[in-house]
Amino acid sequence: MYPVSLNIEGKLCAVAGGGNVAERKVLSLLNARASVRIISPQLTELLSDLTANGSVEWRNRGYRNGDLDGALLVFAATDNRDVQDAVVRDARKAGLLVNVADAPDLCDFQVPAVVRRESLNIAVSTNGTSPALAAKIRRELEDRYGDEYADLLRLMSRLRARICNDSSSDGIDRKILFQNILHEDIIHWIRGEQWERLSQHLDTVLGPDIHFDLRELTEKEIKPR
Repeated sequence: MYPVSLNIEGKLCAVAGGGNVAERKVLSLLNARASVRIISPQLTELLSDLTANGSVEWRNRGYRNGDLDGALLVFAATDNRDVQDAVVRDARKAGLLVNVADAPDLCDFQVPAVVRRESLNIAVSTNGTSPALAAKIRRELEDRYGDEYADLLRLMSRLRARICNDSSSDGIDRKILFQNILHEDIIHWIRGEQWERLSQHLDTVLGPDIHFDLRELTEKEIKPR
C-alpha cells in the first residue's frame, strides 16, 4: 500500500450501501468536504437526515451499472455479496479506485484510522488486516497528541510565513532555524500557556532581525485552556 493524503473537496465519491458501515464512510467523506452519492433503498436515520437536508445525493434503489459515473472514489458497503462484486467489477472497468467493506483483498485503497488536530492528521493503517488494532493505536495517539498540537501547528504556520517572507532571513539556513524553534519543551509551554517562556525562546532563536508577535497569535487564535 502507498500512503497518501487526498484532497477530495468537491469531488464526487459514490457509496453503495445505507447501513452503519456506509454511514461511517459518508461522514468521513463529508468531513473531507467531498460530494457524496449514496446508492441504497434503505438508509440509517442519520443518512436519511443528510439526504433530507441536501448534504448528499441519494439514489433510492438498489445498485445499477452507471451509478459510479463521475466518481473519483468508490465505496462498496453493503451486506450483499452480489452487489459488492458488481460494484467492484464496474469500478475496475471504469478505472476507479474502490474500497470494499470487510474485504481487504478486494480493496484498491484502505481508509486509515485518523487522529485529527485541525491541520495535523496522524493516520494508522494495518492494510485492512486488523481495524481493531488500528483503532486501539488511534486511541492511544489521541491521548498523546492533544489540542495543544493544533496550537503548535498554528504557531509554526505563522512563523513559516513570517520567516519565508522576511528578506533578513535570506542568508539563514531556514531548515535549521525551524528545527531550533521546535525545542523539546515547546509543547509543554503551549500546554501550560507559558507564553512568556515561549516568547523568550522565539526571541533567542529568531534573533533581533526577525520580529514575531506571539501575543497577537495567543490573543486571537489560541483558545484559553
